[in-house]
Amino acid sequence: MAAPIGRSCLQYLLHLAQDNIDFRLPEISALLSLRGKPFNAGENFKEKSPFWCLDGLSEEDVRGIMARSVCAKSAFELWGHGRTHSELRTSLLKYPSENMSPFMQKDSTYRINVYTFNKTLEFTDRIKRIDAMEYLPFEGSVSLKTPQHIFCLLEDYGTDPNNIPEDPFHVYFGRWVTDGQRELIRSHSVKNRHFIGNTSMDAGLSFIMANHAKVKENDIVFDPFVGTGNLLVACSHFGAYVCGTDIDYNTIHGKGRSSRKNQKWRGPDENIRANLRQYGTEKSYLDVMVSDASKPVWKECALFDAIITDPPYGIRESTRRTGSYKDVTKPPEDFGGESHVPVSMAYHLSDIFTDLLNFSARHLVIGGRLVYWLPVYRPEYCEEMVPLHPCLRLISNCEQTLSSHTSRRLITMEKIKEPEESDALAHLSDPQFSPYQGHNAFREKYFSGLNKRCDKEDNKFNVNGE
Repeated sequence: MAAPIGRSCLQYLLHLAQDNIDFRLPEISALLSLRGKPFNAGENFKEKSPFWCLDGLSEEDVRGIMARSVCAKSAFELWGHGRTHSELRTSLLKYPSENMSPFMQKDSTYRINVYTFNKTLEFTDRIKRIDAMEYLPFEGSVSLKTPQHIFCLLEDYGTDPNNIPEDPFHVYFGRWVTDGQRELIRSHSVKNRHFIGNTSMDAGLSFIMANHAKVKENDIVFDPFVGTGNLLVACSHFGAYVCGTDIDYNTIHGKGRSSRKNQKWRGPDENIRANLRQYGTEKSYLDVMVSDASKPVWKECALFDAIITDPPYGIRESTRRTGSYKDVTKPPEDFGGESHVPVSMAYHLSDIFTDLLNFSARHLVIGGRLVYWLPVYRPEYCEEMVPLHPCLRLISNCEQTLSSHTSRRLITMEKIKEPEESDALAHLSDPQFSPYQGHNAFREKYFSGLNKRCDKEDNKFNVNGE
């Protein structure tokens, strides 16, 4: 039960969405870090729970977090909690009256909501719970439509929909402070995006990646596998200047076949800049260009506050780089023919990640973050598969399951020092910095698992004779 606390040391309750569960703690921690605050959870903290109690924050801190979070639904100033309604009453009666009184004046209006997680209550039961809280010293009048203050009684019935208890595991009561940014998932949905491709990133995950990277106003953010620029859209929403590169000429210039149903070719204004214009952030667009991520084209210095990307896995988009296994004769300098289209060759996943980490070590500012997706074959996964670099510290590693046998992991790393000559040979002296060659077989393992599943379904079809 909650102990009496002063106004300067309040406890806040976060109600979190139950999707992308692995991503929630790194997101909230990163947003707190932006405000110079550590993540201090209350007693009995459970990462998978939909409710988190946080200590050591001000209301301004909480509003700052919720102004960006897509993992958190709502935030409350926690007045009391307990395992039963009786414990909740005891906890609320111990809460300092001076903390309650500003929101219970005679000339104020209020409303009490009842929210239950993993259980639906009848309307009459909700009213009974509200009436049972008459011991609270409310002096204002009730206003259901436009209250000045909103209070919420929250009941947690666990996360198992097949085993819902009769009574809640925990009960909370508090003053609603603000909501999170879940609306961004709808407003920035790829379905409504002006320019999309086969691998356009989900809007919710794009904003999560931007938050993990601690992207903020006036940052410069780079995506070396920019595609249709969905990650740039998310970063520009938070006020960052964005740029990117991609080896695909048609994608960068918005040409070629459309990824939309019933549309054969892309329109004249389908490009990355148009996507930012759609959301009113075109002023944050620096530029994109056709470039090979395996080739050095940037000045050797720290250029970017964050590097956020989704490298190709060889599933929907091929992993290619410029080059050839054959000896290619270069055209003469005075060659006046058509524009030269370079020959491409396979770009192995292990090489992609090695190049990406080396690039980030050279071009991130100190404290800058690299956030990228790592595809893995789940039966073989171990932490040693995650690429490491002497200049980059691993911050978080979150899994998004794709199928029974594959997933991708969102890796967040932070630059802690400038590269030295010895770092180029780190993989020789320390095995943890050696590239994991197993990544190169991901495509074969992905389709191998897919084929096995199809064979099982075919066998089941033949047995049932349907």
